Amino acid sequence: MRAVVTGGAGFLGSHLVDRLLKEGWDHIVVLDNLITGSTDNIAHLAGDGRVRFIKHNVSDYIYVDGPVDFVFHFASPASPDDFKKHPIPVLKVGSLGTHNALGLAKAKGAKFMLASTSEVYGDPLISPQPETYWGNVNPVGPRAVYDEAKRFAEAMTMAYRHFHNVDTRIVRFFNTYGPRMRLDDGRVVPNFVKQALLGEPITVYGDGSQTRSFGYYEDTIDGVYRLASSDYHEPVNIGTEEERTILQFAKEVIAVTGSKSEIVHVPAAQDDPKQRRPDLTRARTILGYEYKTSLTDGLTKTVEYFQGRLGAERGTGF
Repeated sequence: MRAVVTGGAGFLGSHLVDRLLKEGWDHIVVLDNLITGSTDNIAHLAGDGRVRFIKHNVSDYIYVDGPVDFVFHFASPASPDDFKKHPIPVLKVGSLGTHNALGLAKAKGAKFMLASTSEVYGDPLISPQPETYWGNVNPVGPRAVYDEAKRFAEAMTMAYRHFHNVDTRIVRFFNTYGPRMRLDDGRVVPNFVKQALLGEPITVYGDGSQTRSFGYYEDTIDGVYRLASSDYHEPVNIGTEEERTILQFAKEVIAVTGSKSEIVHVPAAQDDPKQRRPDLTRARTILGYEYKTSLTDGLTKTVEYFQGRLGAERGTGF
């Protein structure tokens, strides 16, 4: 089996590459322009003849020689900070990048998976969110470049399935975290962990009553692999149903790190979703999916990773 993974040097993409190799796939082509990914995430694969890295922006035409069995389209900046820094690239990778990746799958007769997101639900009016919920998205707000790019990407994926008979799948991720996230990612997990480790105030937007469901990357990638191995074509939520307020999560980070950081409140972010909790009925029924990693266990491993990264930045042990 030969796969192409766009965004394969990113947080989740690189973990997917590891899982495919563990499952015995013969060759993985990693495409990444490194706008938010890093070759550090795949450095452990250097010299592995099964992996080929190509620095490429998938918003431009994609060419890969030889046969391809599966295209995993995981390329995209994915944090609110990225939406501010790279708004046009975010829109382009969700639209042009998805079109190009689907075109590659069509040309090679390959299966295709789109990495989508719970952001397609916007600031949801129902909770938990099932895949049948159409969402509540502000199309001109600060998160719109990502929300609408992913909604367009899903529509494009289904169009290729229905019109070109491409064998497609769509996975919707909910707040996945773990090693290989960027220190400057801007999302809540690296923000809080970095602030706690440095003894800085932990900044909570608004009153902290907004909720998230934090899923560890190993469970998420297991869901991805189960979906890739299935014949199911409608969107599937992957994550955890363990819902916490952001304020509760900040306290959990302080407990795991042993930090003396104080929690401070800053003005609420515009269009920040008030609730995020997946309905996993479809994943359980179709894929036999279950999350296994507790937040404490996942955070402990993530904190160890960030300690190493901070130590490397400072040139000392941390």
